[in-house]
Amino acid sequence: MRLGLSTPVVAQVPGSAAEWESRADISDLALIARAADDLGFDYLTCSEHVAIPAADAASRGAMYWDPLATLGYLAALTARIRLATSVLVLGYHHPLAIAKRYGTLDQVSGGRLVLGVGIGSLTEEFALLGATWEQRAERADDALRALRASLSTATPRHHGPYYEFKDLRLLPHAQQDRVPIWVGGRSRASLHRAVTLADGWMPFGLTVKEIRNLVAEVDLPAHFDMVLSAHLDPQRDPAATAAQLEMLRDAGATAVTCTVRADSSQHYCDQLAVLHDLKGR
Repeated sequence: MRLGLSTPVVAQVPGSAAEWESRADISDLALIARAADDLGFDYLTCSEHVAIPAADAASRGAMYWDPLATLGYLAALTARIRLATSVLVLGYHHPLAIAKRYGTLDQVSGGRLVLGVGIGSLTEEFALLGATWEQRAERADDALRALRASLSTATPRHHGPYYEFKDLRLLPHAQQDRVPIWVGGRSRASLHRAVTLADGWMPFGLTVKEIRNLVAEVDLPAHFDMVLSAHLDPQRDPAATAAQLEMLRDAGATAVTCTVRADSSQHYCDQLAVLHDLKGR
């Protein structure tokens, strides 16, 4: 089971983000990224919101760094750790735009992209961006097929109900022959989308029991990633941290996205060192 990080600072959701993150700057993010890379953590994440309506900011937060710029910066600071969007909203982008932008990120990072995607849930943001809310799930399915047809080739072709293209050149494209695609969501439909069109599922807002029940309904493909999440405080309670990771492993997690309690960026790095040691036991 691999451990990744829900990168602090870059997304500050009320009730989850620590107080120090509101004062942090790029040097704090650089410190954490280098520490995670040196310790051997598997991936860093960055999520996507373009503009949060003021009425939703109290619950969703207003601070969201752009994932392409952020992960490109982190790629230059690190050597091994993977760079995961968690998640990119498919309806906000044409698949070819994703393939070009994030394929370029895969190139400049040496093949370290993980493309986490979702169908989106904030109707007001769709409206602000002029994106289509109706049939967004069906559009996302077509976008996933189009992405698989275009991420790793200079000559993409796709014919679908919402996206169609051929006779073009897409350069640069992703370095990886198959970019891992993880689907975020909390529904049976999101799991089905992940199993049939992607390489992993990132459930959120569900209990372990609910996740087990949903997964029991499907046959998971070989090498399919189950990316679960955990809030951890390894220094204060190493036993509870180890127990939580073990519970998630038993639930089928192949990777865990960790939110780590900390009082500063240096404390966060100290927590990572303890977490790394606990995982190695």
